[in-house]
Amino acid sequence: MAPSLTKVIYKPDTQSTDEFMIIVNPEEFKKWRDGDTTIPLAEVVDSFQVFHSGQGSQGLLRQPSKQQLDTVFGTHKDVDVVEFILKNGKEQAGEGITNTGSLNPAHGSNTVDTRGKGLQGI
Repeated sequence: MAPSLTKVIYKPDTQSTDEFMIIVNPEEFKKWRDGDTTIPLAEVVDSFQVFHSGQGSQGLLRQPSKQQLDTVFGTHKDVDVVEFILKNGKEQAGEGITNTGSLNPAHGSNTVDTRGKGLQGI
C-alpha cells in the first residue's frame, strides 16, 4: 500500500481555479499548526517545492514562475512562500501515487511511436 499523501492548498481567490500547494508530513504539520513552531520547516514539508494548478485540484501540477509567486505572495523566496501556504492554506489528505500498470495491455508494449516505424530501435 502506498504511503498517505497530505497537501496544503492555498487558493488566492475563492472564485479562481488557481491553486498553490505543497506536500507536507501530516504528523509534523499538525504539531506545527497547533503552535509548535520549534519544529524546523524542513521537517514539516516534504520539500520546498511549490506546485501550481490553474485547473483546480484535479489539474496538472506545474511549478509556478517567479512572477506568479511575486504577484500572489509578494515574494518568490521559497521559504517565505511555503510558510505563507502553511499558515493560510487548507490541509487535504489523499492517497499516495501508485503504479496501476497498463490500462490496456492488448495494445502492446505501451510505447507510442508516431513516426510510423513501428517499434524498431526501441
